[in-house]
Amino acid sequence: MADKEKKRTEGLPEPPPEIVVAPPKTKFDWKRVLFILLGLGLFLCIYFMPAWPDAVDPIGKHFPLDQKGKGAIALFLMAGIWWVFEVVPIGVTAIAIGVFQAIFAIRSAKDAFKDFMDPSVMFIFASVVVGLAFTKTGLTKRLAYKMLQVVGEKTNMIVLGALVVTAGLAHVMAHTAAAATVFPILLAVNALYGEGDKQTKFGKSLFIGMAYAAGAGSVITFLGSARAAAGAGMFTEFTGKTVGFFELTKYSFLIGWIMVFLIWLYLSIFLKPEKSVIPGLKDKVTKLAKGLGPMTRDEKFVIITVLGAIVVMSSQAFVPALKPLDRAAIMLCSTLLFFLFKVLTVKELEDIPWNIILLFSGAMSIGFCLWQTGAAQWLAVNWLVMFQKAHWLVFVLSIATFVLIMTNFIMNVAAIAISLPVSLVIAPYLGVAPDVIFYSSLITAGMPFVLLIGAAPNAIAYESKQFTPGEFFRHGLLLSVILVAIIGVAIMTFWPMLGMPTTLK
Repeated sequence: MADKEKKRTEGLPEPPPEIVVAPPKTKFDWKRVLFILLGLGLFLCIYFMPAWPDAVDPIGKHFPLDQKGKGAIALFLMAGIWWVFEVVPIGVTAIAIGVFQAIFAIRSAKDAFKDFMDPSVMFIFASVVVGLAFTKTGLTKRLAYKMLQVVGEKTNMIVLGALVVTAGLAHVMAHTAAAATVFPILLAVNALYGEGDKQTKFGKSLFIGMAYAAGAGSVITFLGSARAAAGAGMFTEFTGKTVGFFELTKYSFLIGWIMVFLIWLYLSIFLKPEKSVIPGLKDKVTKLAKGLGPMTRDEKFVIITVLGAIVVMSSQAFVPALKPLDRAAIMLCSTLLFFLFKVLTVKELEDIPWNIILLFSGAMSIGFCLWQTGAAQWLAVNWLVMFQKAHWLVFVLSIATFVLIMTNFIMNVAAIAISLPVSLVIAPYLGVAPDVIFYSSLITAGMPFVLLIGAAPNAIAYESKQFTPGEFFRHGLLLSVILVAIIGVAIMTFWPMLGMPTTLK
């Protein structure tokens, strides 16, 4: 049989040799390696440096900085470099924060990783689940189509509509929940732009704008975040003055909404959408809206559940019996209900953007690390003492700027907690009223426009994959400067007109 086969193939040409296509050579990413080494080198250099001098406040109190405190500052800078230049996935940088704390004995592993499951992180998790429920049931499309029917086909008006809706929601619910609610709606809107998953200026405007507007809207009421209630409590403790529910709104409403429209104007100039209109959008949206049919049982259930959670959280400001309830637990009740009533399944759990959850977990860990090691207090005292002999307006704006910088790295409540006591000690030497310090700090604490870890809405917006951390950083810098300038104008003009004392008589 073998001989026959040999004879049959004699004289035939040899088959061509098997062609093996070599895989394309991967270009070595020198930039990535450079920033990895820069972050590590900065960490090691600061960590092993000799002891730094104590910070001393105006009354002579010393704030020492031991090696753990230096380690916290070093880790703080390393994480910032890695996050901004995204040398590894942002969630992996967050894990590195916990690992470095444990390995270099900055804090115990138990303390470092316990913060990864802080109630604030669980609140963000629950908010993301709300977004998944909106998406799965079709509520996102229904709400997106309704918004587009109102704002029309012009892309700049669509962006404005998205910002106004986000800021408005942040008046009555936590800005994290507002962003999580709007995010899937904006995904549906971006899909109608017609560019698929491609990054566009329109997509960048939508999602970066959403993050910024959530912060701007949250400073207007006590319901937008925990920072207002915590800050008001500290202010009362230090000054004996109380901050009324509507008093906060009186002083912050104008600044919050001025910033919303300035954000829109900025985006219209620097991230002007490629298309000025989306032709035929109105007709298309009308047809799509009709195709959805009547609202389903699951859609109604999701709306009732989310509204119930919002009502309970909003009522905490007025009903003493509800104050002990943790916001994370209230939001997680909605998560439980979605799964108990089979609105969501295990598939949705697998769709959770864990990269974003880990990002915020790491942010909580580095924030507590700076606080517990005394590094945050040391930074605050050194910063504020530099301005103790400056003009009172420069001093107030320096406090606002310090809080703005710190709130991009640590919890905004912590940023206020480390700066307010020291600034209120220095303020009388310059004849500055405590009210102006409190309100200016509270407003900048609510608008961390530079880093993704500054606030949960920033991290949620990043999940759209429409922009990079570097782009977010770049656009946020100018808007942060504008925010401080607006506060300066408010201090010199309409805040005194509204009755706020700025200087001591």
